[in-house]
Amino acid sequence: MLNGKRVLVAGASGYLGGFAVREFKSRGCIVRALVRSAGKSEKIREHIDELFFGEITDPESIRGACDNLDAVFSTVGITRQKDGLTYMDVDYQGNLNLLREAIEACVEKFVYVSVFNAEKLEDLKIVRAKRRFEEALKESSMDYTIVRPNGFFSDMLDYLEMARKGRGWVFGSGQNRINPIHGRDLAEVCAIALESDETLIDAGGPEILTHNQILSEAFDVMAKPVKISRVPIWARDLVLKGLRLFTSVRTYGPLEFFMTVLATDMVAPKTGQHRLRSFFEQSR
Repeated sequence: MLNGKRVLVAGASGYLGGFAVREFKSRGCIVRALVRSAGKSEKIREHIDELFFGEITDPESIRGACDNLDAVFSTVGITRQKDGLTYMDVDYQGNLNLLREAIEACVEKFVYVSVFNAEKLEDLKIVRAKRRFEEALKESSMDYTIVRPNGFFSDMLDYLEMARKGRGWVFGSGQNRINPIHGRDLAEVCAIALESDETLIDAGGPEILTHNQILSEAFDVMAKPVKISRVPIWARDLVLKGLRLFTSVRTYGPLEFFMTVLATDMVAPKTGQHRLRSFFEQSR
């Protein structure tokens, strides 16, 4: 049982982290949130018991963050940060710093949120760093579970924004499938992972949708006619080469991931109850 377990949530101010602290707290956990600044804690303050201020890329600043804990949960990773850090700095080295701190503090369990199909996508910069940390976690002395979710509902807001502007874009036929997952549903999976003997848990949402279907839902929610343009795969490859040459890693990395996933089947084991259309309706 999780009741009474002391858990550190790293990345508590992010999309998944916010749902995780609420879920862990509802199950009786004593929750300590690791955040970079006081401003980052405002939305979660009422759902946590303790705050620890530190920067995961600075080992000295997180000294003691894991003391007197039973488990560490990390959803730390670069999304759209603009502070000059790379994926290796944050997704790999930052999480490694936290793992070392957890081992030193004799924490029992480390749960890490990676990405679905990571082993098939590790040529992508954003995934390569996550995979490297996965390997470090596996080789450590720590009891662990790696949670690999499919796309978050928050990622699907790009489709809603395209619909708002009146035209959507897909690569290839748009028939590749994905089952994105709501943060609340994924938080339940992560709570289960804290007690699970499984070392790897893949998780997607309850609906398997093509990219065409997701765009159609977005247009319908926005009460606009469906207008979808299809970009050939060869054109996508040219765009990626250009981005690699002329943009920074912070710009190129997320676009590389997004454009690759758009042309790949990403169907994870189904879980949860939340539907994408409802999320679109609440977000429009």
